[in-house]
Amino acid sequence: MGIQRVVVLGAGGHGQSVAEALSLQGGVSVLGFLDDGVPVGSLVLGLPVLGRVSALPDQVGHADAALVAIGNNAIREKLTEQVLAVGLALATVVHPRALVAPSTSVGLGSAIMAGAIVGTCAQLGQGSIVNCGAVVDHHAVVEDFGHLGVGACMAGGTRLGRGAWMQAGCALGYGTIVPAGSVLPPGTFLGAKP
Repeated sequence: MGIQRVVVLGAGGHGQSVAEALSLQGGVSVLGFLDDGVPVGSLVLGLPVLGRVSALPDQVGHADAALVAIGNNAIREKLTEQVLAVGLALATVVHPRALVAPSTSVGLGSAIMAGAIVGTCAQLGQGSIVNCGAVVDHHAVVEDFGHLGVGACMAGGTRLGRGAWMQAGCALGYGTIVPAGSVLPPGTFLGAKP
């Protein structure tokens, strides 16, 4: 298989991190960004802003895939639907400095960033984010469009519901379930205390 040509939706901080991780992953050529808040033609990390998000259909034939790199879970889900609707594949990124167990299941459109650890038999749904230094331990589940912030930690057997967000430094004790759509403030701990 040849080089996969990928366009990144979102040129903000997370989008830039994703673009760098894609370029380090190998086998990928990042064509540029689509973003509504950055002028078309601007360079971000040396990559062009190709247009607004509404220009996504114009990428068909140029890009093989797209990766939605926006931290807001609801927006990421909506734009992922648009990527699929225009017929582009969903790219997935695993930073080369992340540790991912071979028994892990990773959904399309997900981003596993530098220093992240994903353990044995963990499951990551479509469009999930495991940010820098975050841990998804053995048999933990991140449902579609779930998001672990920097340094967040899920112990074994935990579950992060669809579209839920663990902000930086959050921790889930063994067996804890976070309902869909929840937002845990930074540093939150959920679970039985010893």
